[in-house]
Amino acid sequence: MVLLGPLGSALPAVAQPNVNLEQTFADSLTALPKEEVAVSGGFYVPAYSSVAMSRGKLRVDFSVTLSVHNASESQPLVVRRIAYFDTAGKQVESYLKAPVAVKPLATISIFIPTDDVRGGTGANFIVDWAATGEIAEPVVEALMVGGVANAHYAFISQGRPTRSVSKK
Repeated sequence: MVLLGPLGSALPAVAQPNVNLEQTFADSLTALPKEEVAVSGGFYVPAYSSVAMSRGKLRVDFSVTLSVHNASESQPLVVRRIAYFDTAGKQVESYLKAPVAVKPLATISIFIPTDDVRGGTGANFIVDWAATGEIAEPVVEALMVGGVANAHYAFISQGRPTRSVSKK
């Protein structure tokens, strides 16, 4: 986790119910490859929609932006699943109805507003991906932004592979 430090100002989060990734990120997406998937992998991404402060007496809520970056310059990245889980490991939300293909060097993201605290202090995402051949491993991370009074904070949590990149 990387602490970015206090922010000068923060905008209030706006709830985005039922965001359609296919519509929101149409410019980042391409057609699914016709070739058979040859490699696949997954990421676990810690996220914090709430953090305890002041010796546990204060709860600070954060907005969360999960970003999935295709690090390949030449191949589409197939994202098979983006699922959000709470502190107890219960799935809170699933963000894909079907796999999507992200263009080379393009990004898709999920935004969870500050007032959505369903994830709690131990929230996390699972992101499953695949490709038709050897590909640069995607970059998956969560950005949390929130604050107390006049102090605002932002920090990043990097995704960790849940399994090795492997042939189908």
